[in-house]
Amino acid sequence: MGETRRGDRMWAVALAAGLWGTSSLMREPLSADLPAPTIVFFEHVVIVACLLPWLWPALRALAGAGPRVVVAMLVVGGGSSALATTLFTAAFTLGDPITPQVLQKLQPVFAIVLAVALLGERLTPRFAWYAIPALAGAWILAFPDPLSVSVRGAQAAALAVGAALLWAAGTVLGRFAGRHLSFLHVTALRFGIALPVTAGITLVTGSSFAIEAGHLPTLFALALVPGLFSLAVYYWGLSRTAASRATLAELSFPLVSALVGVFLLDARLTWGQWAGAALVLTAVTAMALGRSGERSTGVIEAPVTGASRPKG
Repeated sequence: MGETRRGDRMWAVALAAGLWGTSSLMREPLSADLPAPTIVFFEHVVIVACLLPWLWPALRALAGAGPRVVVAMLVVGGGSSALATTLFTAAFTLGDPITPQVLQKLQPVFAIVLAVALLGERLTPRFAWYAIPALAGAWILAFPDPLSVSVRGAQAAALAVGAALLWAAGTVLGRFAGRHLSFLHVTALRFGIALPVTAGITLVTGSSFAIEAGHLPTLFALALVPGLFSLAVYYWGLSRTAASRATLAELSFPLVSALVGVFLLDARLTWGQWAGAALVLTAVTAMALGRSGERSTGVIEAPVTGASRPKG
């Protein structure tokens, strides 16, 4: 126990989650100038360029892994990376920069349900005690007046929750693929598969592939800082951090997101919305801590915004 604590890297998990919380600094201003599909396409271009040396070996490993693993990775890359990140980015054009990031904390709730449906994991009756307050808190957070929902507010919430649902699917299917492929291969395949899908989404939506030179520094910062760098730090830290302690460390993500939104992006939430955010975070954290010693009650995965979200 003493050796484990001396090598504990909870601080690294907290650092990575905090870096994810800064993504709104780049995603929100880019969303004001560029369509969401354009931002996500170039975000993936940068990440794939960094992962090119590992992409061909990953494709060879995937070819020998079987059709079920291929389908799982297609969903992870096309849905959980390309489409989910596009939905998440689009949410910034309709709502404030805080709500989409806190709503994605619903991902563990969705992941547990999907793990039961797709992987045959066991769902305990206690799950409802966590899921119902989390969903209620999400509703209060998403809508300043919970009894009067505007179309614009509903669209922003639907985009953010849709992204969380797709990320949850990626968590479950990435976990399945990880039984047959290394983490490095899953990561390279995820972004490699997502890149042509993001190009297709950009074409289908009529978005432009043209960007101004002034956007490049922000796009590179988005892809590399809350993207690849934080992903590497997270998995390095998680290798020596207990799941329950990692869950607490990951609370730095919504904390940093809120601070960035309020002090740097001039976001304003009502007291009711802050209460809803607190209810979501409390319920999800309690769910994670409550299952830390139970192997089969679901899946809890790290919160990361955008293309940087880890899978597997």
